[in-house]
Amino acid sequence: MTAISLSSQCSARMRDHGYAIIEDLVSPDLIEALNADFEKHFAATAFSQGNFSGTETRRFAGLLKRSCHVAHLVEHDLILALADDLLGRWCDHFSLNLTQAIELAPGASQQVPHRDQDMWPCSGFIDRERDIEFLINVLWPLSAFTRDNGATLVWPGSHQRQDELLITPKEAVFAEMAPGSALVFLGSTLHAAGANRTALPRRGIIISYCLGWLKPYELPWLAYPPEVARQFPRSLARLAGYQVHRPNLGTFEGRCPSLLLEDAARPNGAVDALLPEQEALIAAWRQGADAPGGHPPMLAPHLNSGSASLGTERAGG
Repeated sequence: MTAISLSSQCSARMRDHGYAIIEDLVSPDLIEALNADFEKHFAATAFSQGNFSGTETRRFAGLLKRSCHVAHLVEHDLILALADDLLGRWCDHFSLNLTQAIELAPGASQQVPHRDQDMWPCSGFIDRERDIEFLINVLWPLSAFTRDNGATLVWPGSHQRQDELLITPKEAVFAEMAPGSALVFLGSTLHAAGANRTALPRRGIIISYCLGWLKPYELPWLAYPPEVARQFPRSLARLAGYQVHRPNLGTFEGRCPSLLLEDAARPNGAVDALLPEQEALIAAWRQGADAPGGHPPMLAPHLNSGSASLGTERAGG
């Protein structure tokens, strides 16, 4: 199966069921290297506090600065293709929402079922007939995920039943998978970490991507300040927040924050970052304003739409 056909198949499954398990996506050697890099961090991390995160769960974030191998997961071609297909229509670009390593200790209880998009109140205001997705999650197991050790529970089709805060446990499935595989699911999909009833910890990595105009769960500019992000490939730095979201959102001194990655002296003065349809709208307005009478011409419908003025939907995916 080609990468394109696999991406299309996974995307279709996610639209239909809200999740997909992709087997053998990365090599065992990569997982082994990640486990080695994270061992000391798991050992040094205290248990979480609160009823949501889990008092028998260890979590640490900022993974791109803890292991050079994480970039292979973050920028995996298939995952980025899925993110673009599922999120790209609704933003100028998508961004990293979170990189987090999670350990369920022996005896950890099941997490409360939830939808990750609920962290953004606007997700509850949108007409669901538009099928807007706010994020996708990718769960990479570092150890085998089984029914007994806390494999993630997913409720198939729950992304199409968002008015139901909870759904009977009988409808949930365990995302059992081996290291090297990945569980990809929508932010609108109901899910929960399972209970660990074994004597060994269950470990995994969650990497999520969100619409570029949303405030991310993890503030990337604090997790990866310029002196850290300068060491990243530019494509990775853009995912980690060093890219303006048109129109003019997420700037530094009125410019794209990527200027912080340059060693040269920073230029002065703001620089617009607008969508092409917004540039056309402004040009049409100015043309009319400069004409005799000063009345702007009628704008074409697609330039006078909410998407042109707000920049919230990108045509064509």
